[in-house]
Amino acid sequence: MKKDNLKQQYRVNEQIHVREVRIVGDDVESAVMPTGKALQLAESKGVDLVEISPNAVPPVCRLIDYSKFLYQQKKRQKEMKAKQVKVDVKEIRFGPQTDDHDYNFKLKHAQGFLSDGDKVKAYVFFKGRSILFKEQGEVLLLRFANDLEEYGKVEQMPLLEGKRMTIFIAPKKNAQLKKTEKGSEQEAVARPEKIQPKQNAPKEYTGPRVEGED
Repeated sequence: MKKDNLKQQYRVNEQIHVREVRIVGDDVESAVMPTGKALQLAESKGVDLVEISPNAVPPVCRLIDYSKFLYQQKKRQKEMKAKQVKVDVKEIRFGPQTDDHDYNFKLKHAQGFLSDGDKVKAYVFFKGRSILFKEQGEVLLLRFANDLEEYGKVEQMPLLEGKRMTIFIAPKKNAQLKKTEKGSEQEAVARPEKIQPKQNAPKEYTGPRVEGED
């Protein structure tokens, strides 16, 4: 059974074992009082005593409907999660002496990835003695980033790790927004609304028919 971590995050009512607490809440004046008295006050108002700041001295407790409080917290977490944009990372590999045809082919792919809201991880792989051309590889990656300036921004400058020199390019904000909207459209397509059947339109009245009239 899946545990409710949010529910276990707070101590409520009789779970609060400290001697005294500071109470806060709507229509309640902040005050320090014995925990037993705070519990009585919460009961008289038909709410719960929820410990929201256990490390404070004394701990701070809020007088609130705990079920409603949990619902609002879960709703807020769900909304924050929905706003997060999932960004995929697309890899593009170069050799230290990539020709113009291959370069332009990969540049076009990178433009498409960034336009779709994905990150691009471009790297030059140095095989054997080609590590001697590491400066040439760095120039290639910087040129690549410059040619993609309209579509993305450099998140990490060329970095040599082992036999790879890597650069990260992140999509610009408008591309990320486009990806979010695209995801929302796909979700709407997956859950189409019911289409109401069209009602027969009333026939147009043209007035009484006159004999001899075409």
